[in-house]
Amino acid sequence: QVQLVESGGGLVQPGGSLRLSCTASNNRFSINDMGWYRQAPGKQRELVAAIHDGGMTNYADSVRGRFIVSRDNAKNTVYLQMNSLKPEDTAVYLCRIQDRIGFVSWGQGTQVTVSS
Repeated sequence: QVQLVESGGGLVQPGGSLRLSCTASNNRFSINDMGWYRQAPGKQRELVAAIHDGGMTNYADSVRGRFIVSRDNAKNTVYLQMNSLKPEDTAVYLCRIQDRIGFVSWGQGTQVTVSS
């Protein structure tokens, strides 16, 4: 069973930065897509950013220009650098990976709270 370990969440003031990381292990097949979703209380889960095996990225409009997604294939790790954080970025951030046969795995989530 694929295991995803997330880290880097926490409390930050508006305008601050955080870096999330997510490392996958026990995957039988190579990973194609890696990304981050978020879910705020009472809201649907939404895509934040994703990075594909070839390096192509896509971002939610609300974070484009502030967040950067990257990956280290040798470490099976995806990162999310979050800058200029806003209170509306407050949510549980979940890592998602999809391997080359299409199997999807989710992390348990890490809380990000932006508040003064």
